[in-house]
Amino acid sequence: MGDGALGHLRICDFTGQLAGAGATKFLAAFGAEVIRIEDPVTGGRWDILRGAPPFKDERRGPEFGSGYNNHNVNKLGITLNLRTERGKELLAELVRRSDAVTENFAAGVLERWGFGFERLRELRPDIVYVSNCGFGQVGPYGRFKSWGPIAQAVSGLTFASGLPGRAPAGWGYSYMDHTGGYYMAMAILAALFWRARTGEGQWVDLSCTEAGAALHGPALLDADVNGRPMRRAGSPHSNRNAWPAMAPHGVYPTAGDDDWVAISVVDDEAWAAFAAFVGQDWATEARWAERSARLAGQDELDVRVAAWTAGHDRFALAEALRSRGIAAAPVQRPAERIDGDRSTAAWGLWPTVVHDAIGSVRVDGLPVHLSETDWVIDRGAPLLGQHNEEVYGELLGLSTAEIGALHQNGVI
Repeated sequence: MGDGALGHLRICDFTGQLAGAGATKFLAAFGAEVIRIEDPVTGGRWDILRGAPPFKDERRGPEFGSGYNNHNVNKLGITLNLRTERGKELLAELVRRSDAVTENFAAGVLERWGFGFERLRELRPDIVYVSNCGFGQVGPYGRFKSWGPIAQAVSGLTFASGLPGRAPAGWGYSYMDHTGGYYMAMAILAALFWRARTGEGQWVDLSCTEAGAALHGPALLDADVNGRPMRRAGSPHSNRNAWPAMAPHGVYPTAGDDDWVAISVVDDEAWAAFAAFVGQDWATEARWAERSARLAGQDELDVRVAAWTAGHDRFALAEALRSRGIAAAPVQRPAERIDGDRSTAAWGLWPTVVHDAIGSVRVDGLPVHLSETDWVIDRGAPLLGQHNEEVYGELLGLSTAEIGALHQNGVI
């Protein structure tokens, strides 16, 4: 077992994609020994990100998917064929030596393999078992399969995003896969903390759709108490802010091709500073001095602000506004934020790891730092079965000859 805040923990890990592998990545970064199990028969394709784009260069294949590497840094990787009785015996031995079993298959997969919660408890009475799927393990949707965008739609998040009179926009990426991973990491730690206090294990059932519904907050209350749905005639579009009310509040065009700046004028004092900086007749009109009037005339005000911002460089304009106490930021492209923003290097969000096939590559760090036991990400994701000898030999005590026989017989 290793160093770090979680260096005393071992995770038997079946997770994949974003929602699951992203959760155990957190644990591995803080020192947990995460043993990732993959299927040798399908070449590890339980996780569809293996071999999926984007790629660093022209090389292709199951070891070169950047998304897979990004979500599996610092983990150990083994192969295990659970269609075989010997494979099931080896998994049982691994469970006995693990603190938690984690997976994000569709509901019931581990049960069908003979490793449901009751079986896991037979193997280790204080085991923590965490399952993460689109709709949880119970209820009328319990057997449905899901991806992040499906969970977003069913939970109502997709409905909440968009402009007036337009179709719901949703997001261009699997928001609930990432968010589901964050919730899963918290759930694993909460259950392990309970075990540390009581000696009792438990089954943690996580539903990504319910996690999405929980993100609605005030919108759910407004609909339930006041009968006001988010998408209604006269409702503000998603660039505006109703709680607390601000105007102007939005994303406005600037000089350049598809360049934008975000501006939030939080109160009347900020508006006075904004109007003085703009210096044009429309901005200094007395009718805009009070927030209530600005809110009533937001459509006109946005047109005015957009016409003014269109002649400015987004970075220079945001800096000038901030120097006057007005909240503003340039809308950055990913490369600008990662490579061009000096706060990136200062924060250390993008560590470089060496992957044994891809080579040197940057990956996502974690958006949190601990002063005494900070995260460490210094190894690329495991190749398929890369740590078979280490896990089966050093952890389970098999000889070199026995491990060779397992390879030969298609068990690993």
